[in-house]
Amino acid sequence: MSEPKGRGPAWTEERGSLRPSDEGRRGLQAPRRRANREKSFGEEGGRLTYGSYLRLPELLAQQVPQVIPPVHDELLFITVHQAYELWFKQLLHELTAARDAMAPGQTWRANQLLQRAHVIERLLVSQIDVLETMTPQDFLQFRAALAPASGFQSVQFRELEFLSGAKDPGFVTRFRALTEAERNRLARRLAEPTLWDAYLSLLRSRDLKAGDDDEVLTSLVTVARDRAGYDDLWQLAEDLLTHDELAGLWRARHVQMVERQIGTKSGTGGSTGAPYLQKRVPMRYYPLLWELRDWL
Repeated sequence: MSEPKGRGPAWTEERGSLRPSDEGRRGLQAPRRRANREKSFGEEGGRLTYGSYLRLPELLAQQVPQVIPPVHDELLFITVHQAYELWFKQLLHELTAARDAMAPGQTWRANQLLQRAHVIERLLVSQIDVLETMTPQDFLQFRAALAPASGFQSVQFRELEFLSGAKDPGFVTRFRALTEAERNRLARRLAEPTLWDAYLSLLRSRDLKAGDDDEVLTSLVTVARDRAGYDDLWQLAEDLLTHDELAGLWRARHVQMVERQIGTKSGTGGSTGAPYLQKRVPMRYYPLLWELRDWL
């Protein structure tokens, strides 16, 4: 009996009927396996959706305006500041991991994580542009409702400063509204090494002195002048400087936004507003990295 037209060698004749050959069965099973994989993916999708994975119902329920009757721009204000806190959380995740990568000498990993942090920090600066689409008149419609609250109270922002090297134990005592969990988080950040501590440990691990500032500066000059031997340390120093620079850029941009919105009025939460923020603009996490330029 001849082969059925169009079926080829995948079919054989047995007792007057056609059945798939072994080769044909393998060919028929492949689509079934692919279908099974697709079916499995579909079943997984039924159990875990985009919305449930991201917990969107809970997330989107967190933007709760306080002013009655409602004013249009309060939702914008809440959304932008909640977005800031989410990015602060991610920055803490990245910068903590970068610090921890320096301990075993994984400079490539610390570099990668700091580069990611830089992108996030530039995004934080650009978010101020969104807030500035709100006029002073718009802000005044709901500002009074915020009087007890202030960005000064952001615990995650203080954690970022402590981790970066600007530790201020006085903040914990000045801010009386801290919960026990928040107080513990800040105490932990005050006790643990900073990014700068981790970098100095790296210098020592490469037989470079890192005791007082003079020793550190001498070692930094050595690193800068011997790129062939210390390029990874140089790149990390530049990454830390960029982190410092972007933090300063955010502070400067932030105070400009505050002055544009409320001038020199007192801030919410008991802060002095723009005058307080102006004093913090010149702050630098790593002054020795800036001073290094004078010696090159």
